[in-house]
Amino acid sequence: MSPWLVVGLGNPGPQYAGNRHNVGQMVLDVLASRIGGTFTTHKARAQVLDGRLGTLPGGAPGPRVVLAKPASYMNVSGASVAALARFYDVGPEQLLVVHDELDLPAETLRLKRDGGEGGHNGLRSISSALGAKDYVRLRVGIGRPPGRMEAADFVLRDFAVAERPGLGVTLEEAADVIENVVVLGLEKAQQQLHTAAR
Repeated sequence: MSPWLVVGLGNPGPQYAGNRHNVGQMVLDVLASRIGGTFTTHKARAQVLDGRLGTLPGGAPGPRVVLAKPASYMNVSGASVAALARFYDVGPEQLLVVHDELDLPAETLRLKRDGGEGGHNGLRSISSALGAKDYVRLRVGIGRPPGRMEAADFVLRDFAVAERPGLGVTLEEAADVIENVVVLGLEKAQQQLHTAAR
């Protein structure tokens, strides 16, 4: 059976690591700590970690997942994601993409399958490379830029010091959502997330 391929979007390199645009990769770092592994370089131009996530009812180790951080810039990450999907024999139904979302308030999470890209160039690149849109997306709200700041400038800024405690909680919650998708299935994970008081 094919693993879940969980992709965290962002830009490569330490200068971008703390940016709002890289929140998807930050979620993957939390998942990696839960799995207890480290990322290694894959020929599909990505950093990957192959392991098991969560615990099944009865105590058995959870399903196999491949965590992936494309090593290309976000706006052209689709080629890497499509190559990984071919390598691991993963269809859109087993692909989950974690990304930042300007149109959601900070610390808000939304989970869905399919839909448009909402102006997100990373998603547009992935949909184009896959020739499909029916993959799962976990949207991590970062809010709108203040004042007249351009969105492109806002997403490439680091989270402010005052935002970091809330960010830490949000990253853990996002990791919980992904674990629920993998262990319980998308529908139950959506019910748990979207009916919870947030």
